[in-house]
Amino acid sequence: MAIVITMPRLSDTMTEGTVATWLKKVGDKISEGDILAEIETDKATMEFESFNSGTLLHIGIQEGESAPIDSLLAIIGKEGEDISELLKGNSTAEEKSDDKKESSDKEEAPKSEDNAVEKNSTESKSAELPKGVVVVTMPRLSDTMTDGTVATWLKKVGDKISEGDILAEIETDKATMEFESFNAGTLLFIGIQEGETAPVDSLLAIIGPEGTDVSGISGNFGNKDSKATESKEADSKEEKSTETKEEKTASTETVSENNNASGRIFASPLAKKIAEEKGINLNDVKGSGENGRIVKSDVEQFSPAKQEAKTESVSASASAPTPSQALAPKMVVPAGEVVVEEVKNSQMRKIIAKRLSESKFTAPHYYLKIEVTMDAAMESRSIINSIPDTKVSFNDLVIKASAMALKKHPKVNSQWKDEATIINHHVNIGVAVAVEDGLVVPVLKFTDLMSLTQIGGSVKDLAGRAKNKKLQPAEMEGSTFTVSNLGMFGIVEFTSIINQPNSAILSVGAIVEKPVVKNGQIVVGNTMMLTLACDHRTVDGATGAQFLQTLKQYMENPVTMLA
Repeated sequence: MAIVITMPRLSDTMTEGTVATWLKKVGDKISEGDILAEIETDKATMEFESFNSGTLLHIGIQEGESAPIDSLLAIIGKEGEDISELLKGNSTAEEKSDDKKESSDKEEAPKSEDNAVEKNSTESKSAELPKGVVVVTMPRLSDTMTDGTVATWLKKVGDKISEGDILAEIETDKATMEFESFNAGTLLFIGIQEGETAPVDSLLAIIGPEGTDVSGISGNFGNKDSKATESKEADSKEEKSTETKEEKTASTETVSENNNASGRIFASPLAKKIAEEKGINLNDVKGSGENGRIVKSDVEQFSPAKQEAKTESVSASASAPTPSQALAPKMVVPAGEVVVEEVKNSQMRKIIAKRLSESKFTAPHYYLKIEVTMDAAMESRSIINSIPDTKVSFNDLVIKASAMALKKHPKVNSQWKDEATIINHHVNIGVAVAVEDGLVVPVLKFTDLMSLTQIGGSVKDLAGRAKNKKLQPAEMEGSTFTVSNLGMFGIVEFTSIINQPNSAILSVGAIVEKPVVKNGQIVVGNTMMLTLACDHRTVDGATGAQFLQTLKQYMENPVTMLA
């Protein structure tokens, strides 16, 4: 039986998509996991894969055309299958949508409310929503996201919500991102508690007029522990009604202190921007917003002098342990006993495990190593960094040299597909960055066109935001080659697993001072080991070796990179 594929929702704010490229044509055999097309959203151009197998029977949206979410994108079925009925009705999904609209017209519900419901709920489990009530589901915040974890709720049941308010911080497989509300009203129900994980499109929250009974709606969605959640929310409402003004203030201060202690900073985007411009450390700023959130006025009124005075006044008491601290028991592990600790895997950790396993077991890896003399590079870097306000690292030199070498050896800058090898003539280098939960790879777009100082500034910015989990999904997509550097940890040489869909990854070791032979004499020199992991399906041994030779020439004679 033929299956209708509709325009997917690939970002939380996406309302329509544009087909940038079809990678399959009518009549092609499709396997589950094949990339059907590249779809341009409001944030990035993403690959869209098939979840079904069969033959591509029909394409509903041509390259360059735009269409709303859920429009007929394609039809997959058995070769020669009659799909005329599906084409007449446009798609099964649209027929269902028409039935909903007819039912809605009979009830004479306002169009604006219908649109709000359709925008925020991808399921029809609730037979009828009360007037003004909107169901908010777990958004898909990255192209590879299948589950999301609620890191922090910034609103609680009973709070007034305005359009644009940040509801929660959601941890995806790539980053922790703020999720804002597209609707106004009162937060009536929370379906996923802090720390809990749920699939995309699960019931996240319900927003509507204050006092509306939404127990039937939440029950129909069947989220885990929904009854317990409702009970907690009821208790929360009772506590809220009896809470005094002083208790609220104390609660806010406690949350603010805990936020700073955990390293996570709750601040509005505008407050962060102003703080960055003024060079203010947000850890020093006390938030006056909801739950200790730092807002614009807090940053504008912040005075470093006052902060220093406050710090000095408490330094004496802070330096000495409190009675409770002095009496706090230390964890003692008895000798000879087996002690284990179970740590829940984050979404990022799960995806890293999945992607690297797929890469290692599907791509036939082989490794090439080369030793590079770094004396000239060290001298050149010293001269460059003598220029005011300029800071270039050895890693920046490696990235620049790699980008230029890839232009001369485009086969290394490639990607394997079952039917063809894609050779990229643009260079987007991914830079592996270690973060608390694992590893992320922010991407420098068109690296070959960047200067050394631009590369240095971009890497510093991306790495900083990666460690704070503030990277956007679009900043981690589209790499054609990857550089991983462990030299700063004293690792002399190592091998890496290829970051799919790249065909190669470069492992950079530490610079080592050791005896070397120059002009027949043993002298002290500085060398660095580079290891290239290649996918043998796309990069032959000779091709990889030639790439490393070119890279070595650039690194040993940095002036040639200016040519």
